Amino acid sequence: MADMERQVRSPATSQSAGIGQATVHGAMLAICCLISYATIAYILKRAQFVSRDDEFLGGMWAVIATIFVFRHNYQENATAALSRISATLLSFAFCLVYLLIFPFHAWGMALLIGIGALVLTLIGRSEDIITAGITTAVVMVVAGISPQHAWKQPILRLLDTVVGVAVGLVGSWIGLTLLGHSPGHSPAVLGRSAEPSSGPRTTRETP
Repeated sequence: MADMERQVRSPATSQSAGIGQATVHGAMLAICCLISYATIAYILKRAQFVSRDDEFLGGMWAVIATIFVFRHNYQENATAALSRISATLLSFAFCLVYLLIFPFHAWGMALLIGIGALVLTLIGRSEDIITAGITTAVVMVVAGISPQHAWKQPILRLLDTVVGVAVGLVGSWIGLTLLGHSPGHSPAVLGRSAEPSSGPRTTRETP
Protein backbone atom coordinates (compact mmCIF):
# COMPACT_ATOMS: atom_id res chain seq x y z
CA MET A 1 0.00 0.00 0.00
CA ALA A 2 2.83 2.35 0.88
CA ASP A 3 4.52 1.58 -2.45
CA MET A 4 1.32 2.44 -4.33
CA GLU A 5 1.03 5.78 -2.49
CA ARG A 6 4.64 6.65 -3.35
CA GLN A 7 4.03 5.83 -7.02
CA VAL A 8 0.94 8.07 -7.05
CA ARG A 9 2.80 10.95 -5.45
CA SER A 10 5.94 10.59 -7.58
CA PRO A 11 4.64 12.41 -10.75
CA ALA A 12 3.57 15.41 -8.69
CA THR A 13 6.85 15.38 -6.79
CA SER A 14 8.85 15.15 -10.00
CA GLN A 15 6.88 18.00 -11.56
CA SER A 16 7.41 20.14 -8.46
CA ALA A 17 11.15 19.46 -8.58
CA GLY A 18 11.22 20.40 -12.28
CA ILE A 19 9.48 23.71 -11.55
CA GLY A 20 11.96 24.42 -8.77
CA GLN A 21 14.92 23.72 -11.04
CA ALA A 22 13.49 25.91 -13.79
CA THR A 23 12.89 28.72 -11.30
CA VAL A 24 16.46 28.61 -10.01
CA HIS A 25 17.83 28.45 -13.57
CA GLY A 26 15.73 31.41 -14.72
CA ALA A 27 16.53 33.48 -11.63
CA MET A 28 20.28 32.86 -11.92
CA LEU A 29 20.22 33.69 -15.65
CA ALA A 30 18.43 36.98 -14.96
CA ILE A 31 20.90 37.89 -12.20
CA CYS A 32 23.89 37.03 -14.40
CA CYS A 33 22.56 39.13 -17.28
CA LEU A 34 22.13 42.10 -14.95
CA ILE A 35 25.66 41.65 -13.58
CA SER A 36 27.13 41.37 -17.10
CA TYR A 37 25.38 44.52 -18.29
CA ALA A 38 26.26 46.53 -15.18
CA THR A 39 29.89 45.37 -15.20
CA ILE A 40 30.66 46.22 -18.81
CA ALA A 41 28.71 49.48 -18.58
CA TYR A 42 30.81 50.46 -15.56
CA ILE A 43 34.05 49.58 -17.36
CA LEU A 44 33.17 51.39 -20.57
CA LYS A 45 31.88 54.43 -18.72
CA ARG A 46 35.37 54.90 -17.30
CA ALA A 47 36.95 54.82 -20.77
CA GLN A 48 37.40 58.29 -22.23
CA PHE A 49 37.21 57.21 -25.88
CA VAL A 50 33.92 55.25 -25.61
CA SER A 51 30.63 56.89 -26.52
CA ARG A 52 27.31 56.45 -24.78
CA ASP A 53 26.11 54.31 -27.68
CA ASP A 54 29.07 51.99 -27.19
CA GLU A 55 28.13 51.58 -23.53
CA PHE A 56 24.65 50.34 -24.48
CA LEU A 57 26.01 48.13 -27.24
CA GLY A 58 28.66 46.72 -24.92
CA GLY A 59 26.09 45.90 -22.28
CA MET A 60 23.88 44.18 -24.83
CA TRP A 61 26.80 42.15 -26.24
CA ALA A 62 27.90 41.07 -22.77
CA VAL A 63 24.36 39.93 -21.97
CA ILE A 64 24.22 37.93 -25.21
CA ALA A 65 27.50 36.21 -24.31
CA THR A 66 26.14 35.37 -20.85
CA ILE A 67 22.97 33.86 -22.29
CA PHE A 68 25.01 31.89 -24.82
CA VAL A 69 27.12 30.08 -22.21
CA PHE A 70 24.48 29.68 -19.49
CA ARG A 71 23.57 26.02 -19.97
CA HIS A 72 22.04 23.13 -18.01
CA ASN A 73 25.21 21.20 -17.24
CA TYR A 74 28.94 21.74 -16.77
CA GLN A 75 30.01 20.12 -20.04
CA GLU A 76 27.65 22.29 -22.09
CA ASN A 77 28.92 25.38 -20.24
CA ALA A 78 32.55 24.64 -21.10
CA THR A 79 31.75 23.76 -24.72
CA ALA A 80 29.67 26.91 -25.22
CA ALA A 81 32.35 29.11 -23.64
CA LEU A 82 35.05 27.64 -25.89
CA SER A 83 32.86 28.13 -28.94
CA ARG A 84 32.02 31.73 -28.05
CA ILE A 85 35.59 32.76 -27.25
CA SER A 86 37.20 31.05 -30.26
CA ALA A 87 34.63 32.44 -32.70
CA THR A 88 34.98 35.94 -31.22
CA LEU A 89 38.79 35.82 -31.36
CA LEU A 90 38.72 34.86 -35.03
CA SER A 91 36.18 37.53 -35.86
CA PHE A 92 38.14 40.05 -33.78
CA ALA A 93 41.36 39.38 -35.69
CA PHE A 94 39.81 39.59 -39.15
CA CYS A 95 37.71 42.69 -38.40
CA LEU A 96 40.60 44.52 -36.74
CA VAL A 97 42.94 43.96 -39.67
CA TYR A 98 40.26 45.00 -42.17
CA LEU A 99 39.17 48.13 -40.27
CA LEU A 100 42.75 49.29 -39.80
CA ILE A 101 43.04 49.42 -43.61
CA PHE A 102 39.55 49.91 -45.07
CA PRO A 103 36.30 51.59 -44.02
CA PHE A 104 33.09 49.61 -43.62
CA HIS A 105 31.52 48.27 -46.77
CA ALA A 106 28.95 45.55 -47.33
CA TRP A 107 31.26 43.58 -49.60
CA GLY A 108 33.98 43.73 -46.94
CA MET A 109 31.61 42.36 -44.31
CA ALA A 110 30.51 39.56 -46.61
CA LEU A 111 34.12 38.76 -47.50
CA LEU A 112 35.14 38.49 -43.83
CA ILE A 113 32.19 36.22 -43.05
CA GLY A 114 33.14 33.95 -45.95
CA ILE A 115 36.82 33.85 -44.99
CA GLY A 116 35.90 33.10 -41.38
CA ALA A 117 33.68 30.22 -42.44
CA LEU A 118 36.45 28.81 -44.63
CA VAL A 119 39.09 29.02 -41.89
CA LEU A 120 36.83 27.48 -39.22
CA THR A 121 35.93 24.62 -41.55
CA LEU A 122 39.58 23.92 -42.36
CA ILE A 123 40.60 23.83 -38.68
CA GLY A 124 37.68 21.57 -37.75
CA ARG A 125 35.56 24.18 -35.93
CA SER A 126 32.64 24.38 -38.34
CA GLU A 127 30.20 24.51 -35.42
CA ASP A 128 31.54 28.03 -34.66
CA ILE A 129 30.73 29.44 -38.11
CA ILE A 130 27.34 30.84 -37.07
CA THR A 131 28.72 32.58 -33.97
CA ALA A 132 31.71 34.00 -35.84
CA GLY A 133 29.50 35.19 -38.70
CA ILE A 134 27.07 36.96 -36.37
CA THR A 135 29.94 38.58 -34.48
CA THR A 136 31.56 39.80 -37.68
CA ALA A 137 28.28 41.24 -38.97
CA VAL A 138 27.63 43.14 -35.73
CA VAL A 139 31.17 44.51 -35.48
CA MET A 140 31.27 45.63 -39.10
CA VAL A 141 27.82 47.26 -39.11
CA VAL A 142 28.55 49.12 -35.87
CA ALA A 143 31.84 50.26 -37.40
CA GLY A 144 29.84 51.58 -40.33
CA ILE A 145 27.47 53.45 -38.00
CA SER A 146 30.40 54.98 -36.09
CA PRO A 147 33.17 55.34 -38.69
CA GLN A 148 35.42 57.38 -36.41
CA HIS A 149 37.93 55.03 -34.76
CA ALA A 150 36.07 52.07 -36.25
CA TRP A 151 39.04 49.82 -35.46
CA LYS A 152 38.16 49.98 -31.75
CA GLN A 153 34.91 48.03 -32.27
CA PRO A 154 36.55 44.55 -32.45
CA ILE A 155 38.49 45.31 -29.25
CA LEU A 156 35.39 46.47 -27.40
CA ARG A 157 33.32 43.50 -28.53
CA LEU A 158 36.07 41.11 -27.42
CA LEU A 159 36.04 42.77 -24.00
CA ASP A 160 32.24 42.51 -23.83
CA THR A 161 32.38 38.83 -24.74
CA VAL A 162 35.03 37.96 -22.16
CA VAL A 163 33.05 39.67 -19.38
CA GLY A 164 29.78 38.07 -20.47
CA VAL A 165 31.27 34.58 -20.76
CA ALA A 166 32.99 34.85 -17.36
CA VAL A 167 29.82 35.98 -15.59
CA GLY A 168 27.72 33.35 -17.38
CA LEU A 169 30.07 30.50 -16.46
CA VAL A 170 30.37 31.48 -12.81
CA GLY A 171 26.64 32.06 -12.46
CA SER A 172 25.73 28.80 -14.17
CA TRP A 173 28.12 26.81 -12.00
CA ILE A 174 26.69 28.44 -8.87
CA GLY A 175 23.17 27.58 -10.01
CA LEU A 176 24.08 23.96 -10.75
CA THR A 177 25.80 23.70 -7.37
CA LEU A 178 22.73 25.04 -5.60
CA LEU A 179 20.63 22.41 -7.38
CA GLY A 180 23.07 19.70 -6.34
CA HIS A 181 24.06 18.67 -9.86
CA SER A 182 27.40 17.00 -10.42
CA PRO A 183 29.57 17.75 -13.48
CA GLY A 184 28.33 16.09 -16.65
CA HIS A 185 24.70 15.71 -15.56
CA SER A 186 21.80 17.86 -16.65
CA PRO A 187 18.68 18.58 -14.57
CA ALA A 188 16.59 16.46 -16.92
CA VAL A 189 18.86 13.44 -16.49
CA LEU A 190 18.99 13.84 -12.75
CA GLY A 191 15.24 14.24 -12.59
CA ARG A 192 14.74 10.98 -14.45
CA SER A 193 17.27 9.14 -12.32
CA ALA A 194 15.40 10.17 -9.18
CA GLU A 195 12.12 8.67 -10.34
CA PRO A 196 11.23 5.20 -9.09
CA SER A 197 11.64 2.36 -11.56
CA SER A 198 8.46 1.15 -13.20
CA GLY A 199 9.87 -2.32 -13.85
CA PRO A 200 9.40 -5.39 -11.68
CA ARG A 201 10.88 -5.19 -8.24
CA THR A 202 12.33 -8.10 -6.36
CA THR A 203 12.12 -8.32 -2.62
CA ARG A 204 14.16 -10.44 -0.34
CA GLU A 205 12.19 -12.42 2.16
CA THR A 206 13.18 -12.01 5.76
CA PRO A 207 14.08 -15.38 7.31
